[in-house]
Amino acid sequence: MKRIKKGDEVIVLTGKDKGKRGNVLRVLPNDKVVVENVNVAKRHTKPNPNSGVTGGILDKEMPVHVSNVNIYNPVTKKGDRVGFRKLEDGRKVRYFKSTGEVVDV
Repeated sequence: MKRIKKGDEVIVLTGKDKGKRGNVLRVLPNDKVVVENVNVAKRHTKPNPNSGVTGGILDKEMPVHVSNVNIYNPVTKKGDRVGFRKLEDGRKVRYFKSTGEVVDV
């Protein structure tokens, strides 16, 4: 089980986008995540009339390493570390280390 999953709201800890919040769009296998509106780069595309692609300069979200983001805790309004615990019914869930509250509901 991963500490950060698709759809989690995260906050960036370091880099040019420090302090920005966004949802995780994709989790890549090499310990990187793509977060919406974070680490945006310009992508120059050539037009391709056969596939209907218009050319121009597009904004594209680039991956950020997992160590540079934390899951956003709405209770403390900060980024928080995540741990794992087993519930009584045998499910393995993530929880916030500071408050002990379960992330997965």
